[in-house]
Amino acid sequence: MSTGKLIVFSAPSGSGKTTIVKHLLNHKNLGLDFSISATSRYQREGEIDGKDYYFISAEAFQQKIAENAFVEYEEVYKDNFYGTLKSEIQRIWDEGKHVIFDIDVIGGLNIKKQYPEQTLAIFVSPPSIEELEKRLRFRQTESDEKIQMRIDKAEKEIAEAPKFDVILKNHDLETAKKEAYILIDEFVNS
Repeated sequence: MSTGKLIVFSAPSGSGKTTIVKHLLNHKNLGLDFSISATSRYQREGEIDGKDYYFISAEAFQQKIAENAFVEYEEVYKDNFYGTLKSEIQRIWDEGKHVIFDIDVIGGLNIKKQYPEQTLAIFVSPPSIEELEKRLRFRQTESDEKIQMRIDKAEKEIAEAPKFDVILKNHDLETAKKEAYILIDEFVNS
């Protein structure tokens, strides 16, 4: 069984973590591959099974939970599960690569707990809650009510930030991308 390293990126919605992860994946020299999550939610138009998510039924998801097949999972809503399969991590390690995650705070901390020596857990922090709200409103994709829910969730997530190995402040996206690259380069080559 080959093993590589695990790089976890967690952050409140609108912090820039997905943009940073995509930036890092473009640097082939880092040897990263993205961990595809499993979900029991319905497949949306344009989504590809095995690329966007592994789509499985709620029953199959619960069977995999019983089989201890997940590194971490969460029931977001009733019968609406998301999780990381152990086989997905092994698939990437078998390719000789390191696994990178764009994952919620609880999932990220669970991965760190299970693989403490192999994981670098990075929390991407927005400059402030006010700036985060501005970014979410700028997207123009959600109602005021949904934005307020995200802000409330963000406040709880930011309280968890000290549990991560690194807090990466995203005041300026280009600077955050450079800092993330340096952190990952040092970690995978140590």
